[in-house]
Amino acid sequence: MNAIDCEGRTPREINQEIKRQIEAGTPEVLVRNPAAQHNLAVALLQPARIVFDGSVGYYCGGMGDGPHIEVRGSAGWGLAECMMSGTVVVDKNAGNSAAASIRGGTVVIRGDAAARAGIAMKGGTLIIGGSCGYMSGFMMQKGTIILCGDAGEALGDSMYEGRIFVGGRVDDPGNDAVVQEPTEQDLTEVASALKPFDIPMPSSLKKVVAGRRLWSFDKKEWDVWKTAL
Repeated sequence: MNAIDCEGRTPREINQEIKRQIEAGTPEVLVRNPAAQHNLAVALLQPARIVFDGSVGYYCGGMGDGPHIEVRGSAGWGLAECMMSGTVVVDKNAGNSAAASIRGGTVVIRGDAAARAGIAMKGGTLIIGGSCGYMSGFMMQKGTIILCGDAGEALGDSMYEGRIFVGGRVDDPGNDAVVQEPTEQDLTEVASALKPFDIPMPSSLKKVVAGRRLWSFDKKEWDVWKTAL
């Protein structure tokens, strides 16, 4: 594993070195002393394993298409935003809007995620080992969120498609979000998704999906739309 030391380097310089290593055929790159700098390992379009030995700042792993990124620490806002494919794994916690607008791949946060995790997801999987903040899954279009802990307020607000599985409390689901019991197939799929990351299966699960009342506008239900907007 080749190592890159971030000390004294700008995010641009760090990212350029990461890409040089990948283009040279290095299968694994260790990035030391990231010091929570922003925009690290963005727009990586080739399969490679990038390991950050420490916490990262905003937007780490954004717009990726294929890399496997590990963060041995916490991550700031916008983790893996707009990721197409690949894997991003964070050992501790993540800030607001983790996995926002991802289209594929898997984002794993072993600790807690802050507000708006998984908003506008268009595919892929977001796994949160702990709890999440308010409005997670907002306007979710496709994909799967697996939340092992408790959900914040307005979970799944105005979601269209996709599924959210919750192992803890769902005290305040969002507009048009419906809480159901998962099927046996759902439970099997969740267990299979958690197993590669050694995250225990919650003892019980709830499933949150769209109630479909907001899928098309009807002036007779203006009060429902006014609340959502």
